Amino acid sequence: MPASPRVLIADDEPALAENLVAELAALWPEATLLPAVYDGQSALDVIDDAADGQGPDVVFLDIRMPGLSGIDVARELSQREVRPLVAFVTAYDQFALDAFEQAAVDYVLKPVQTERLAETVKRLKDRLGTRLSDNVNAPAVTDPAQTLAELVERLAGLQGAAQTRATPQGGYLRFIKALVGQEVRFIPVDDVIYLEATDKYVNVVASSGESLIRTSLRDLLTQLDPEHFWQVHRGTVVNVAHVSSAVHLSLGRLGLKIRGRTETLPVARQYAHLFRQM
Repeated sequence: MPASPRVLIADDEPALAENLVAELAALWPEATLLPAVYDGQSALDVIDDAADGQGPDVVFLDIRMPGLSGIDVARELSQREVRPLVAFVTAYDQFALDAFEQAAVDYVLKPVQTERLAETVKRLKDRLGTRLSDNVNAPAVTDPAQTLAELVERLAGLQGAAQTRATPQGGYLRFIKALVGQEVRFIPVDDVIYLEATDKYVNVVASSGESLIRTSLRDLLTQLDPEHFWQVHRGTVVNVAHVSSAVHLSLGRLGLKIRGRTETLPVARQYAHLFRQM
């Protein structure tokens, strides 16, 4: 394994990318963490523009990114004889996780859990060691191009099918409209921290404050991107970009810590699998 392996993170959500950088810095102190990029094309540019021997040894790829997705980047890398190891970053998707497991390809779930990431780092270290013992420029034995290529095509098919099934006509909401006094406020969905049902209303908790809107949580949830908005309780939906960690509460229950806030959101048992180590 290189003395200081170079690691690149590609994720279109800067907050999540920064969180992953911080976690990796603690778990893999000997690694050199390259500046994160926020789209697939930038990831390829970093890989292609690196001087000999200075490119990333490991790339963490978010599956969904604007322009070239993580799947597109992995497809391109799978065709190269010399390429970095790939670890995918994804929101919970059982079909995708099954594909990862069958192909023995590393993945990290959003929001990132330290225990799971530690396992991924250990496997990546082992694979880098295997690569070095064989040939410093050879593809890793445990990450053959054919396996990666087959996985990429399977993921592309799953992603296309999911978008066909789930995306509402006209796309997902970009703003939530809330009537406050005599004005209608447009709340960017990226600023929404979580949603909670209250009687016939939904309380929208955002970075700018709280607002009540007259709709059902069920109807609103169908209009939000499931990659980012997860139901964690019968009356609670959280934007995972704002989750800092999942913690154990009493009686074996889980709770979610929110960046910059003091409250802990409880996770119902039927949704606990979203946050437990896979």
